[in-house]
This record gives sequence, structure tokens and C-alpha cells, in this order.
Amino acid sequence: MSLVRFKDFSIDANDVPAASAFWAAALGLTVEALPDGDAVLRGPTPQHTVWINAVPEPRTVKQRVHFDVHGRSVAEYEALGATRLPGWDTPWTVMGDPESGGELCVFERDDDWWSAHPQAYRLYEVGVDAVDHPSMTAWWADVLGSDVDDEGRGFSWTTPPGVPFESLVFQNVPEPKTVKNRIHWDVTGGPDAVDELVRRGASVLRGPAEQTPWTVMADPEGNEFCVFEEEG
Repeated sequence: MSLVRFKDFSIDANDVPAASAFWAAALGLTVEALPDGDAVLRGPTPQHTVWINAVPEPRTVKQRVHFDVHGRSVAEYEALGATRLPGWDTPWTVMGDPESGGELCVFERDDDWWSAHPQAYRLYEVGVDAVDHPSMTAWWADVLGSDVDDEGRGFSWTTPPGVPFESLVFQNVPEPKTVKNRIHWDVTGGPDAVDELVRRGASVLRGPAEQTPWTVMADPEGNEFCVFEEEG
């Protein structure tokens, strides 16, 4: 049984219009500009939502959370302004987005795949860097009420119920987390969810306030996420 449920994603950006235009096209979503200067990307369900939030600090390090996307070709993402990043020897293509240079991975699919998947939405999975991927996958699987898959290849994954993508994938990296993640996910939970998350190893970074009625937390490796109390 899950303690919390996946709600949506948030992306920090210095240039909200540029980030919104790119990610809407890259993920197959539509853009709605907000009065405060932020934006929201919407899809067929609330779980497809991605908030684009203006921040002053630039991206300075490799992102510890990134999106993997389905693509017809790398060229189509280059046409959106993304660039290939050198130094990666993988079956997929690692690219930098045009707004901040943040990493994303493009998985090229053939015509047969697209015929079987006619939907516009393109998020494949979410990659998360970790110091101890088995522990992190197990922690998130526990609080989200899902199972762990691990084939002993340096990464493991979990597929939370109700998410519009394949999985959260945690992979070991040598470098530690040093700055706030520019991509994070939000969850919903009951009135005791925050206390229980703390009991299980999370920490509270900021409590609710009048203009921000949610709790900002960090998982056991410091990855930020926001907890919203379920309505009703």
C-alpha cells in the first residue's frame, strides 16, 4: 500500500518561455502561461502536468534527475534546439536542452513502434543519479507502493501506480549531490504523510506557508520533492 501518490513534475528554468516551448514539444504537451510568469504544461490527465518555475540560479552541474524521451530521430530534437553532448558511449543519445543545457536522453523508435504508440506524449522514463541505487529504488518503491526491478547492471527501477511513464530509474554515479535538482516530482498524501516520510528517512526542507501550501522535502540522498495534502 502506498504512503504517497505521484502527482506531477516541476522544472526550474531561468527562461520560462524558452523552457516551456522546448519541453512542450519534447514531451508532447501544451503550454499555458501563468500570470506570475511561470508556466504549466498540460496533457490528457493531471499526472501529465509539468510546472515550469522561474529561478534565478543557473544550471552549473550535471543534472541528477533527467528525462528520457521517445523520438522519431535525434534530428527532430536538434530542430527544437537541443544539442548532442560529447563523451557518452550509449545506445541512446544524450542531449542538452536549449534553455539550460540540462541533460535528456533520446531513444529513437522505428515506424513500427510509432504505429503501435500513436499518442503524442513522449516521456519514456525518469533517470535519477544515486550513490546507492538499490537503497534509493527500494525507498521510493516503498513509499509509492510499487515493486523493485533490478537486473544487477548498476541501476534499478520502479514503476509507481498511476504514472504516465514507464519507470523511475536510479543509477549509481561517483559524484555527490551538490546543488538543488532542477527537475523534481510532487506527490500527494494524507495528513500524516510528512511525519511518516520523516520516520522513513526523508527530511523537511520547508514547511507549508500561505502562498505555498505544500511541504518541500528531501529523500534520504537529498533529492527534493514536494508533498501536497490530499483533498477530501
